Amino acid sequence: MPARTTDRRRRMREAALAEIHAAARRLLVEQGPAAVTVNAVAREVGMSGPALYHYHAGHDELVGAVTAGFFGELAAEMERARDARPGAPPVERLAAACRAMRAWAVAHRAEFGWIFASPVAPAARRDDAERRLAGRRFEEILLDPVAELWRTRPFPVPDPAALDASLRDQLAAYSASIGGRLPPEAAHVFLTCWTRLYGLLCMEVLHQLDFAYTDMEPVFEECLRDIAARLGADAPDPAAGRPGG
Repeated sequence: MPARTTDRRRRMREAALAEIHAAARRLLVEQGPAAVTVNAVAREVGMSGPALYHYHAGHDELVGAVTAGFFGELAAEMERARDARPGAPPVERLAAACRAMRAWAVAHRAEFGWIFASPVAPAARRDDAERRLAGRRFEEILLDPVAELWRTRPFPVPDPAALDASLRDQLAAYSASIGGRLPPEAAHVFLTCWTRLYGLLCMEVLHQLDFAYTDMEPVFEECLRDIAARLGADAPDPAAGRPGG
């Protein structure tokens, strides 16, 4: 088959996939996750349900591809914010990325919920491959500055012997999975910080704190200051790296 024909078919397929994913996003935002079915997406783009299977083998694969796209969009925003301050201390770059994460999540609540509503399966299924790669890219944005800080100015960590044996084993496995860039006790600090930050953001996106707060930005900034202290660093500048700042 001539290369020109192959390129044209590839472009047509990419255009169709983009239209399919945009339709899935519209259904998600306007009607919620339950509305994103193969048949509903197919109707949105003017094709039959069976025809859509030429592009995705099933609902799970469609969800995985759309989720990977959201992950990529979020990661790109975080990378832009982090890389806009190349000479800044690691905690400043981490804070800039986290602020960009919050800005994207608040502006795209449905997409954020779609990304994190269910865990990425560890099995090497086709429908999860893109999502796992996107999730790893997202993890690296948060991990890189913490690993750099650990290399240059190690932060306080708990005594491994004081941790529960099961927790030590899990942390050792995670440390190995990231190439030992953080030893288990430092990985514990990193994951604890991430859990707190992510939990706060999820509660904001899901409106679980509306009963108490009308403006969550100061609460988020307080969390960033606490994380910096936990990492043995100065508090990040509340203005530097802020979206729109």
